[in-house]
Amino acid sequence: MSLSVSDALERRISTRAFLDTPVSEAQVRDLLKTASRSPSGGNLQPWQVNVVTGEARQRVIEAAQASQAENPLGEPELEYQVYPKPIVDPWRARRFACGEAMYASIGVPREDKTARLLQFARNFEFFGAPVGLFVSLHKSMQPGQWSDCGMFIQSFLLAAEEAGLATCAQEFWAAFPTAVKTSVGISDDYTLFCGIALGHADPDAPINTTRTERAPVDEFAAFEGF
Repeated sequence: MSLSVSDALERRISTRAFLDTPVSEAQVRDLLKTASRSPSGGNLQPWQVNVVTGEARQRVIEAAQASQAENPLGEPELEYQVYPKPIVDPWRARRFACGEAMYASIGVPREDKTARLLQFARNFEFFGAPVGLFVSLHKSMQPGQWSDCGMFIQSFLLAAEEAGLATCAQEFWAAFPTAVKTSVGISDDYTLFCGIALGHADPDAPINTTRTERAPVDEFAAFEGF
């Protein structure tokens, strides 16, 4: 029996430990076909997706790691800023709580910087997922199309959840746009938005027990006329 949309939303997490169980091209194609029904203004469908596995996946991992060795904080020519600078409350507090919950699940205290960096570095390996996807948009696209792209990504994540697969959307990759675009074959006319790790979740990994909280509706919504 298929999951309801509500059930898929409730179950989905950012999975950060995967099994090496393969995911077929046919499965990925089906998920992308489903996600392509996402709404987009004027039906522009502005998203571009590059999918890697096997040797192609390893090639992009090695390229990004080599770039990170020369640019520890990310490549100098970032194409967009992932988080606001400075980031202020309540958004700062939410991000802090998210990180603390994740590291607590694997028993890494705040003062253990080395262990935290090692966990962060697992982003380079798609957290062990056998398939990686990169989502990009043409540089002519505007905020409306970025919104459309976000809806497409959400649709993909929920379709994967319905199919019994796990995902992690990774804006991490935006810190290494040149390495990724060169190794994957994304035109420089496109902005690399994010990566997505796709595979089967490791059910025994403590980090996959992390559940981030959500703000109550009255904190982000106002109602009139009811």
